[in-house]
Amino acid sequence: MLARLRILCLLVISSALATAAAGPPNIILITLDTTRADRMGFLGSTRGLTPNLDALARQSVVFEHAYSQAPLTTASHATILTGTYPQYHGVNDFGVPLRADVPSLPDLLHQRGYRTAAFVGSIILDPKSGFAPGFERGFDVYDAGYRIRRGTEDRYTTMERRADEVAARAIAWLNKTSGKQAGKPAPRPFFLWVHLYDPHDPYEAPAPYGPRYKAEPYDGELAYTDAAVGRLLNALRARGLYEGAAVAVMADHGEALGQHGENTHGIFLYDETIRVPLLIKPPAGKARVAPSRVSEAASLVDVAPTLLQLAGIVAPRTMQGAPLPAALPKRAGPGPLTVEERPYAETDYPRRAFGWSPLRAIRSGKYLFVLAPERELYDLAKDPGATNNLAASSSAVADTLANGMSVFRASTSGGDAAKAALTPEQTANLGALGYVAGSSPSGGNEAASGIDPKKKIGVVNLLHDALLDVEGGRYEEAIPRLEKVLAGDPQMFIANMQMGTAWARKKQPANAATWFQKAVTLQPENAMAQYELGLALFATGEWKEAATHFEAAVERSPKWPDAQYSLGSVYARIDRVPEAKEHLLAALALNPELFPANLLYGRILTLQRQPGAGLPYLEKAVASQADSAEAHAFLADALLAAGRKAEALREYNAAKRLMPQR
Repeated sequence: MLARLRILCLLVISSALATAAAGPPNIILITLDTTRADRMGFLGSTRGLTPNLDALARQSVVFEHAYSQAPLTTASHATILTGTYPQYHGVNDFGVPLRADVPSLPDLLHQRGYRTAAFVGSIILDPKSGFAPGFERGFDVYDAGYRIRRGTEDRYTTMERRADEVAARAIAWLNKTSGKQAGKPAPRPFFLWVHLYDPHDPYEAPAPYGPRYKAEPYDGELAYTDAAVGRLLNALRARGLYEGAAVAVMADHGEALGQHGENTHGIFLYDETIRVPLLIKPPAGKARVAPSRVSEAASLVDVAPTLLQLAGIVAPRTMQGAPLPAALPKRAGPGPLTVEERPYAETDYPRRAFGWSPLRAIRSGKYLFVLAPERELYDLAKDPGATNNLAASSSAVADTLANGMSVFRASTSGGDAAKAALTPEQTANLGALGYVAGSSPSGGNEAASGIDPKKKIGVVNLLHDALLDVEGGRYEEAIPRLEKVLAGDPQMFIANMQMGTAWARKKQPANAATWFQKAVTLQPENAMAQYELGLALFATGEWKEAATHFEAAVERSPKWPDAQYSLGSVYARIDRVPEAKEHLLAALALNPELFPANLLYGRILTLQRQPGAGLPYLEKAVASQADSAEAHAFLADALLAAGRKAEALREYNAAKRLMPQR
């Protein structure tokens, strides 16, 4: 009888284990920003940068020829998360919302009971920053919380997080959610997305990787990122979560590093920025997929439907990618891809940022075809570096691929892309990341129309470096670069804006005003240009003229608190005090913590013999900037006027301590 009970218990336990094993797997998606395929050891690199990824690859299905659909972070991640092409999801610029009607991998998993969490490494994927609105859909936790760096602040505590910290935050979430408590059912499966931004420039890997790879700083970032991936994978192993999970690792795009004349990414569609590492470790189980290498082409648009199928979920028909058969227990999905469905990529960045032609590319067999004002066709079997353009000599092949691309794109488009919803400040501050926000008029989305980006790539490189120089305070380096850009194109709006910014930060407002005036002439509807010109004129004492430009900024962006404050400030200087108070209150309604608005409004009320009304504003100013001597002094004046002498003396003493010693 006892033996029978033991056998029965074993059967019950075995049945429970089998059921658990057959349940939906945990899914871990790791995206590596700006990571070239040719730096991966598992794809043939001998640089020794990726030991942890190489070990993972030995347990995975490795796609040797995988391609991104766009060479920009938001556009590519939108494709990864939705399983749709850029022409369908429409995220072709920073700040363009990910529409609610587009399918979403985290949302679909969440609807099927998955716990979902995202940990991203940069402001560029922060929905609340305005750069990636809609990306949080379907997530229980979306860990971001970034802001633009000010002055000498550390970029890694403002705009970006090191890979170690992103991984640590993800591991902390695992610690909270993966444990099973006695007497309670096993936790629901989870979907975890971890995005590591470090390989993106500027290349500044921490020690020991930065010093070790001083001659190749990009490689140092990759080695550091690989180590962080290793820590995350080890955390999964330590918690017993690794074997049963599906782990997918990929880059969103690559980095040109000077090939084809491009220093970074975003403009061209050659392999250095479009071919990406992609591997998928299927979950262990009865129908486990053996590790393998796949030489056929794959696309990032196929990742979401593949992960859904691994979770036992049928992808919605609106998903345009197809499950990758090699990564699944049973071969599934459509048959061989047609010519029109071979890996496709596009970039609207040249048009959005500069008004040049967008680019489209398709890979079919041995050919890479790029649709541009000067068409490009490369036989990659003979010319893997894509240096010999055959479009003129093999026009029939080029025509066939161009026609196939046109049919494919028409059948996969989802209507006109939404307009970026960035505020003027966000638009200007993209420069801190080395990008140019869309400043060209909307429309004109046809490919191969306008200036060919191949003819302007040197300008892009100069401007990119200048943007980072301005952001990093290297104005003496930025100004000559901007002068070269403007010598070739005096009408480039962003270059005029950055030149003005450089001179303004050098404390030369008169010079700054000259360049901002040119920017306003080029784009009078641009609120940031009007605002910056107003600041420069204010600094030179031309208050009435400054007021007209602040008025223009507020008219175009009434919900911009800094513009409302600046208009109130200049009105106070030109004796338009009632209007000054109105705009200061408008600024505080938009941002109650805005220090200068609280300070000035409280001061005005004190001077108008209303110290009691002014005290709350001045107290808030002191609380937000306790090191401001002026704030303590103004608060002391208000306290004294209100008859609170002891408190006033305390604030006067605080102001005295904070004043510069002469």
